[in-house]
Amino acid sequence: MTDVVTALTETLGEDCVLTGEAVRERASGIWRSDPIQAKAIVRPRSTEQVSQALAICHARGQTVVAQGGLTGLVESAIASPGDVALSLERLNRIEEINPVDRTMVVGSGVVLQTLQEAAEEHGLMFPLDLGGRGSCTIGGNISTNAGGNRVIRYGMTRDMVLGLEAVLADGTIVSSMNQMIKNNAGYDLKQLFIGTEGSLGVVTRAVLRLREKPADLSTLFVAVQEFHCLADFLKHMDASLGGCLSAFEVMWNNFYTLVTTEPAINQPPISQDYPYYVLVEAMGADNERAEAALADAYEKGLIVDAVVAQSEAQRQQLWAMRDDVAQTFRYAPNYAFDVSMRISSMEGYLAEVNRRLEERYDDVHNFTFGHMGDGNLHLVISVGKSDRAGVEACVYEPLSDVAGSVSAEHGVGLEKKPYLGIARSETEIELMRTLKRALDPKGILNPGKIFDLEAAG
Repeated sequence: MTDVVTALTETLGEDCVLTGEAVRERASGIWRSDPIQAKAIVRPRSTEQVSQALAICHARGQTVVAQGGLTGLVESAIASPGDVALSLERLNRIEEINPVDRTMVVGSGVVLQTLQEAAEEHGLMFPLDLGGRGSCTIGGNISTNAGGNRVIRYGMTRDMVLGLEAVLADGTIVSSMNQMIKNNAGYDLKQLFIGTEGSLGVVTRAVLRLREKPADLSTLFVAVQEFHCLADFLKHMDASLGGCLSAFEVMWNNFYTLVTTEPAINQPPISQDYPYYVLVEAMGADNERAEAALADAYEKGLIVDAVVAQSEAQRQQLWAMRDDVAQTFRYAPNYAFDVSMRISSMEGYLAEVNRRLEERYDDVHNFTFGHMGDGNLHLVISVGKSDRAGVEACVYEPLSDVAGSVSAEHGVGLEKKPYLGIARSETEIELMRTLKRALDPKGILNPGKIFDLEAAG
């Protein structure tokens, strides 16, 4: 057989295959400075070229790692020197926007912010939103089942995908470009490729469900004195806003203080003296209704202070605090976590994590924030030295006692692979292996990620 890089170049063209220095000059992620390690980066222009590339790799047993915007945090798109990296960056065309059916057909390489703005031009909205919107691609969002800021109202990425097109490991194209909200005819095959991190097939195109852009938008920022008031305040606002609640982002005091103190550029809209802060957004509710709900919450003792954004600029300022996660990088080395559990378990879980950290280390910073409305917490932890394994044990082991998950929205990749058994039973993992063997019998797609193909022992 001809060398795989030679075969790829001859079939796809030289402009579609990068090698040597052209590979090494690319960073392996937007949060990383190390270069991509791969024998080649393939950049197809169409589903058909993705099919050709995978067929060539499958015939030679060549491992392939699909890559999108490289914004992931669990090393799921990290390639090794022996892999071929398959970049979907050129599949970046918005093919169609249908205002009547409220759908959008896109290539998997379209940047999330780009498709958000395209939908808005038609008075519509694609609800998925996260901090990496300017870099992440919809294909990566689909492959990881991304969550973000509006899950409490609109769900995860899988709730916004009507259909998709994917290429299997052997080059077979599976086109399931359904454009209907309801289609219950047999297996929903798109679910095989949503949230499976490119391990069962490579997504190349998708049909997305759009929503009407709300005419009103209210953004609030409040301070809360007691943890139990957070859950009560969530229920209060959800009921008072009549289904309009779209974001409920909680910041613990140390995170809020960090992002509102120099050298951070954000100014604190509320005193830094409270233990908890909540960024609330209601899409479809005006300020009058939101302020009435706040006044009632204050009377009930659920909140102790609040501000309401009076302009888009003020709204952006409030969100800038929540999105300024980079401030935590000042405490290096640090380790970022994305866990989920029932809201009722959060206070006890965090107390146990902090107890373990403080028992083990002398210099602990646990910056805590996240999408509390849908049970998702983010922890960025620094302990004054490098000890990933020790910190991970402090964070992941207590999840067993609360039936939580090691991954709420970022996937598993390599980073969380050793802890998958906390969130999934061995029966579930073995069924995952069965699917993997059926769709990728040679194990060439994103090898070694999520779980090992053979059970340990």
